[in-house]
Amino acid sequence: MSPKRDGLGTGDGLHSQVLQEQVSTGDNLHECDSQGPSKHTLVREGKTYKCKECGSVFNKNSLLVRHQQIHTGVKPYECQECGKAFPEKVDFVRHVRIHTGEKPCKCVECGKVFNRRSHLLCHHQIHTGEKPYECSECGRTFSYHSVFIQHRMTHTGEKLFGCKECGKSFYYNSSLTRHMKIHTREKPYKCSECGKTFTYHSVFFRHSMTHTAGKPYECKECGKGFYYSYSLTRHTRSHTGEKPYECLEHRKAFGYHSAFAQQSKIHSGGKNL
Repeated sequence: MSPKRDGLGTGDGLHSQVLQEQVSTGDNLHECDSQGPSKHTLVREGKTYKCKECGSVFNKNSLLVRHQQIHTGVKPYECQECGKAFPEKVDFVRHVRIHTGEKPCKCVECGKVFNRRSHLLCHHQIHTGEKPYECSECGRTFSYHSVFIQHRMTHTGEKLFGCKECGKSFYYNSSLTRHMKIHTREKPYKCSECGKTFTYHSVFFRHSMTHTAGKPYECKECGKGFYYSYSLTRHTRSHTGEKPYECLEHRKAFGYHSAFAQQSKIHSGGKNL
């Protein structure tokens, strides 16, 4: 089963993966012409760089150097707020936004902001109507990869992401990441008022309200206040009538994910998706 774009591996990661599968591990690693046109499809120009530790292959030396930090354990980028260190700058910058609240990626259509470009691109499909993810089992198409994965479970029942510590498995990588904090005891969210630290942002945010006693998100239509932006977003749909969750089984749309999930359970035979 493969979508039009499965989203499970793109960019340099996919490049490395395919190279690792298709490129000979011999001395003539980058002599693609001698192997014929059917092999080395991604090695079209220049030389390749191979990791001596694990055999992974890259088309740029900079990517190899960055990859080798996995083996050396070097983490040159350290967060001044919580002390967590990262081997790559991109991960460090993304992490810092947890503390700063920075959301530099803005939708030109509706003004909504995001802390990651990938989240903005995903959101933008609401405006374009694009549905690039297609189920090979039933032909249904989806705007979001997460919804596509959720739908695919109705056919396979598989859980793709497993915890190496305890064996528990999850449908989503984000769920696994959240779960791993149980084992690592990581607490990246620190209250500037009292110094208390938290594992999850949602718990940290609820705690911060005990200091401010405020509801920062206010509905412009009726003035009702909310602690969380997503709560305001949900509430706003009561005014706009927006129903972003669509059940393709009955061509029915829902304003809230909980209602959509309940409908999905009916189609999947009562399984929790």
